[in-house]
Amino acid sequence: MNLTLSIESAEKKYRRVLEEFFTEQWGKNTLYSHNIEHHRRVWHYAKDLLNELGQEVKISETLFPRKLLIACYLHDLGMSVDPEARHGIHSRELCRLFLLNNNLDESDFGDVLDAVEHHDDKEYNTQVYSNNEILKILSAADDLDAFGYTGIYRYLEIYIARGIRPEIIGQEIRKNALNRFQNFERNFGKHPELIEKHRKRFLVLDDFFAGYVKETHS
Repeated sequence: MNLTLSIESAEKKYRRVLEEFFTEQWGKNTLYSHNIEHHRRVWHYAKDLLNELGQEVKISETLFPRKLLIACYLHDLGMSVDPEARHGIHSRELCRLFLLNNNLDESDFGDVLDAVEHHDDKEYNTQVYSNNEILKILSAADDLDAFGYTGIYRYLEIYIARGIRPEIIGQEIRKNALNRFQNFERNFGKHPELIEKHRKRFLVLDDFFAGYVKETHS
């Protein structure tokens, strides 16, 4: 089975059940920047990255897309419990529940659980990150969703929820977004068209908050 068919097979088998599980667990949470739409977009970006990488990633073509799909749909579900950076721990437990509910052996999904727990570590220098292909793609796809016009709203809502003060929020967002984009360049530098495509989206976000910083400090 080729990669395209494996991705289609993963979606057919698990996408609906993942969305149902997410919706049930998310409940009436009003953190709109990280709701089901965010997870759909992250999966969209992850598919693009997976197809772009092709043979660069040493994967089992059948199992890897399923694992990546599950990670993309559950990585921020822990925000239904806690919107802070430690939400990955809660996401991991909810992912374990999904595996249990769907008769999936947890021992086969250790890389998924680690990816879900550590995806928000934006230092990108842990041993878990360097040894986990699911985490690398998930983290990059999550970062790509932080750029562009959608990223402006996403950043503002979550940073306000975390109590970041208005007078420093612009600088904090620019610093975090630049770190994300530089990591994307390091990991996908062999794909210049991909880099330039998302550089434009990064600059939309950065230019907006550069203007915000200038206005709030004038």
